Amino acid sequence: MFNKVILAGNLARDIEIRYLQSGTAVATTAIAVNRKYKAQSGEMKDETMFIDITFWGRTAEIANQYLKKGSQVLVEGRLTLEQWTAQDGSKRSKHTVAVETLQMLGSKEASQGNNNSSYQAPSAAAKPAPQEQPQSIPEIDINDDEIPF
Repeated sequence: MFNKVILAGNLARDIEIRYLQSGTAVATTAIAVNRKYKAQSGEMKDETMFIDITFWGRTAEIANQYLKKGSQVLVEGRLTLEQWTAQDGSKRSKHTVAVETLQMLGSKEASQGNNNSSYQAPSAAAKPAPQEQPQSIPEIDINDDEIPF
């Protein structure tokens, strides 16, 4: 199976960082992504989606140091499902993106001194649980003439 998410947008809120008992940093925020489309009436519409994202390890510390609400970023990661029990006893869940690669976009002011900087998270820091290790995707030997599109 393949689980890859690539998003470009602006941070919707400041980063919240915490540390696990193991000392691993975990930072959470949300990214706002926009989509323009033409409605059936013919008028152009904008749609904004807010997606929760989580940074792990050194990536979390770098994001916390250099990013703030409104910062433009490009993130690559995988979709994860968080589940918990609310205070009222109800079961809750939400999808988030566990960020594996962070690229800061925009002006120097927007990224506080970093222009188009990127950071590749170490594989162990981005994957906190061993059962979440992605399987390697085998290479396929195929000619361009065989691709139908």
